[in-house]
Amino acid sequence: MKTARIFTYTAISFVISSIIVSHAYSARIKDISSIGGVRDNQLVGYGLVVGLAGTGDDIENGFTKETLANMLSRQGLGMKETARNNLSSDNVASVMISAELPPFSKVGSRIDVAVSSIGDADSLRGGTLLMTPLRGADGRVYAVAQGAVSIGGFSAGGGGAQASKNHPTVGRVTNGAFIEKELEYNFENRKSLSLNLYRPDFTTATRMAMTINGVIAGVEAKLVDSSTVDVNIKESFKGSIVKLVSIIENINVAVDSAAIVVIDEKTGTIVMGEKVRISTVAVAHGNLFIQIQEEKKVSQPLPFAPGPPAGNVPVEAEGDTLIAPGGQTVVTTETTVGVEEEKNRLVLVPEGITIQDVVKALNAIGVTPGDLITILQTIKSAGALQANLKVI
Repeated sequence: MKTARIFTYTAISFVISSIIVSHAYSARIKDISSIGGVRDNQLVGYGLVVGLAGTGDDIENGFTKETLANMLSRQGLGMKETARNNLSSDNVASVMISAELPPFSKVGSRIDVAVSSIGDADSLRGGTLLMTPLRGADGRVYAVAQGAVSIGGFSAGGGGAQASKNHPTVGRVTNGAFIEKELEYNFENRKSLSLNLYRPDFTTATRMAMTINGVIAGVEAKLVDSSTVDVNIKESFKGSIVKLVSIIENINVAVDSAAIVVIDEKTGTIVMGEKVRISTVAVAHGNLFIQIQEEKKVSQPLPFAPGPPAGNVPVEAEGDTLIAPGGQTVVTTETTVGVEEEKNRLVLVPEGITIQDVVKALNAIGVTPGDLITILQTIKSAGALQANLKVI
């Protein structure tokens, strides 16, 4: 009897959980998490871009001149000290090259590289990147880059004007680097996998572990924390880890999210999450407008008023009044101050059951996004906004 009762409670709990999860947003595991240890690696290098049409670094740029001289020396061109000092060319630019080495990349495959000027070059348009080794954080060379630089823009001008499009000192070489060294991955011999959520959440991680255990019989998914789920691999999947990963990453999991309102005061942008709720609250929001207007008025002397004596007599100024001999020209300033306050009455914002109800209630207030930001902050201070308010 006790066993039957426990089974009944378990079945009811499973049905309730299924109903709740069915209304939640689902996503593939591969879209919300990554496999521990499987990631891109950053590469960087220093090189030269040549063939520029006079838009390269200035001749006084010391490191560009030194790099060019070293490059010519490696090509077998012996240069005396005098020639090295007089070496100058504005068709060359010093650049930094950056790239990302994908996991499981093989020797001979190609990757894209980004080329960025580090000198005072005006543009990299039409230039060619010379062979440049790309190194990882350990100092080893993993790729070699070379090729024509594409910037998708231009920069031109003269003494009095200049026109440019996009960013002419940063370019890209598509498939411009060959991979020379592979990263070592002992993937097939692993006995466990770690799935790391991009956004840690206890509810989502729990659902992920439960779903994996319910779908795949040959593994054991264990919840570690809000970000990590460990998958222990049993004997049935040994030697076929790639197949197991393919099955896991295509499993749909109901994703849970926190109630959050993000406000960007610089642009007046407001973004609300699905879980945002609001309690019943009364809101009155009115703006105070103050307008000050100044107007100059001039009073001229009468036509037959005594004129000034012969000769050039200077005009004296006393405050806002100009005094001329024989008559007066008076300049007065009239200031008008207007004060206007919006007579908005209290608006009842009812409790929102869904995000649609919340948006409808806030729109009923009829305010601009800038005013809505202030209202949301005030509602949060009143404890009526059940969400985390984040200002960026």
